[in-house]
Amino acid sequence: MSRYLVTGAAGFIGFHLTQRLLDRGDEVVGLDNLNDYYRVQLKLDRLGHLTGRDGFSFLELNLADRDAMKKLFETEQFDHVVNLAAQAGVRYSLTNPHAYVDANLTGFVNVLEGCRHSGVKHLTYASSSSVYGGNTTMPFSIHHNVDHPISLYAATKKANELMAHTYSHLYGLPTTGLRFFTVYGPWGRPDMALFLFTEAILAGKPINVFNNGKMRRDFTYVDDIVEGVIRVSDNIPTGNPDWSSDKPDPATSAAPYRVYNIGNNQPVELMHLIEVLERCLGKKAEKNFMEMQPGDVPATYADVDDLIRDVGFKPSTSIEDGVARFVDWYQSYHS
Repeated sequence: MSRYLVTGAAGFIGFHLTQRLLDRGDEVVGLDNLNDYYRVQLKLDRLGHLTGRDGFSFLELNLADRDAMKKLFETEQFDHVVNLAAQAGVRYSLTNPHAYVDANLTGFVNVLEGCRHSGVKHLTYASSSSVYGGNTTMPFSIHHNVDHPISLYAATKKANELMAHTYSHLYGLPTTGLRFFTVYGPWGRPDMALFLFTEAILAGKPINVFNNGKMRRDFTYVDDIVEGVIRVSDNIPTGNPDWSSDKPDPATSAAPYRVYNIGNNQPVELMHLIEVLERCLGKKAEKNFMEMQPGDVPATYADVDDLIRDVGFKPSTSIEDGVARFVDWYQSYHS
């Protein structure tokens, strides 16, 4: 049994991760600030499924609160920290940049400082496929340089990887960043395409289809994401003995630092996702075709070879199975 701090525990991935950790007998302290980026009731309903479970306790706390975070790490002892709390959303970052600085930069350095001073064995944190930005070489590889973000959200996630490496190098703190690729599933975020499409179709409203439907996404089912997070968290990194400063590998280091992609490795066209959703709902969508939005990329596709090699896992849930499970949950939740 290990003791975990899971930040963003009332969020989509944090909720599912916390459930799985509790199921296997770990103790979890869940942290969330319950902000109103999307409807708070959904976060409270997720928490309702965790509250009262053996081994779980919850703190409503903001990562950017330096004094409160310092006190948390001084009074609690954690074996592992999984940092999933962040200000999410590419489009929202265009109009609310300071929210990303507070949560994703200031908040993250508070987590790093807490881990450094309290002897945490391993910090695992959420990065994002958005860091690939202007890259067009497919599939996206962790061994490619990612120096051209096209949204502030992506820039903060790239910054998280740089900050983590600094702490791994200076203080020997083992850190692993996980680049998530378009996560979906039950209890998902209402600002994501699958949730928005389902809501609109059932209400008889048109759906906005960006880039005129010519988008491809490596949609990854949440259970696959959680399995990957747990396996990676259990796999504490050490320095790569083959790392060379003459030809530096961006995914590893001489320090105890790693970065992995977690994606389904099977990009799906947006129009196919809509077709699968229409079949599951038994209802056709009215489509409002639109241009590409600022900050978006036309396609994502994850190379997961390193994840398979190091932790023996590859996401495998098909879009047909995943969407059906989401629709079952959605209709039950909104019954």
